[in-house]
Amino acid sequence: MHPIRRTWPRAGATTAAVAGLVLTAAAAAPVAGTATAAPSSAVPRTAARPASAGHQLVRAVGSPLSIEECRAKWKIACYTPLQYREAYGLNPLYKAGITGKGRTIVIVDSFGSPTVQHDLDVYSKQFGIPSTKVQVVKWGNVPAWDPKNEDMLGWAGESTLDVEMAHAVAPDAKIVLVETAVAETEGTTGLPEMMDAEKAMIDRGIGDVITQSFGATENTFPGFDKGDFSSIRKLRYAFEAAARNHVTVLASSGDGGATDNTADGTGYYHERVNSWPSSDPLVTSVGGTQLHLDDKGVRTAPESVYNDNGAGGGGQSHVFSRPAFQNGVRNVVGDRRGTPDISMAAAVNGGAWIYSSFDPAATGWDVSGGTSEASPLFSGIVALADQAAGKRLGDIHEALYRLYGRSGYDRSTGIVDVNDGTDNSYQGVTGYPAVNGYDMATGVGTLDAARFVPALAREGRRG
Repeated sequence: MHPIRRTWPRAGATTAAVAGLVLTAAAAAPVAGTATAAPSSAVPRTAARPASAGHQLVRAVGSPLSIEECRAKWKIACYTPLQYREAYGLNPLYKAGITGKGRTIVIVDSFGSPTVQHDLDVYSKQFGIPSTKVQVVKWGNVPAWDPKNEDMLGWAGESTLDVEMAHAVAPDAKIVLVETAVAETEGTTGLPEMMDAEKAMIDRGIGDVITQSFGATENTFPGFDKGDFSSIRKLRYAFEAAARNHVTVLASSGDGGATDNTADGTGYYHERVNSWPSSDPLVTSVGGTQLHLDDKGVRTAPESVYNDNGAGGGGQSHVFSRPAFQNGVRNVVGDRRGTPDISMAAAVNGGAWIYSSFDPAATGWDVSGGTSEASPLFSGIVALADQAAGKRLGDIHEALYRLYGRSGYDRSTGIVDVNDGTDNSYQGVTGYPAVNGYDMATGVGTLDAARFVPALAREGRRG
């Protein structure tokens, strides 16, 4: 997958293609806790983008509109966090005091946003949600904000989406936004710098769950075509540290369906591919669905696979073999690591309202989608489960697949099958249909938080 980022239109309304941000992936892991730069001749480059690619986005609207108004104006449904809370069964948890209190969500994005706190405050006030302080950590020499820099605008939009979606689900969780100094200039670091930043947060005891709305197609890493996967394996040090310290790590599964971007970011592979870090067995891969809701947030139909102006990433890894936690779904994933593990809202038709003011030419309310929405949504779910468990749950794979394996979609587990036959085919590459049980379109499915959060907490206590 690719760090997920969008091109944000300057004027009011409509379609925007998500451009790829080229990041640098060094073949060796830099020393943890440092921001490094190598000579340009020594730095292998691979495409790493925010997980959203080619979304239809509503931009800079004066105030959120109703679902009916969105359909009339833009032919898409648009949802508020209050509708999400109803759809995912979050309100009973809040009434029981499970709000994410005492837990910390770490969000990692390039450049960040200079208005992230103000924008979260406006967003929260609009929907009657108490706001929270966003702690901003600048990792490396983050350049000064330039509202004319398209890369910065794209990542600021990503940062805003990540923060507001995490807060929507876990309103009392602390949020730490780590801004990295990635720039599209020769010799600068990208994915290694992000991994350095994550490991530094882990080593300092900051964060219970890390959400990553970025990635790069496995095939684009140096050595891949020769069967040499060391350039990926040498970047795993942050995830290994997370496992040791019981920190949960999430990643968006990508928005290219069963394919993904080529190295230059301008096209797609013509065969099934997968993306890192979503494909990493130490990372919980979060895929995308489409919600069908009424104005109260009540479902009018079961969730479908996200497949509009992008599609939920999923499939077999070409780098990682099947981890033990997926032995129960070996009939689907074969001998490879399969993604995603679980899914939440990501469709543009059914996208989320967010507020931003970082771009003076387009301040206001936007509708956004993509698996870069789904991962921060799920980070809020993990924060709630950590609070309910009274401890960090860490790597949740074993607990998640145990719940799936014994449930038969028993309602008590809160795992909800997505099985309507929709699929994640994209850009001419045949994807995977949502069928009964685990599939590589939505993983084990989606969730009913009122049941899933306590079930995950109980299962996680056993680990």
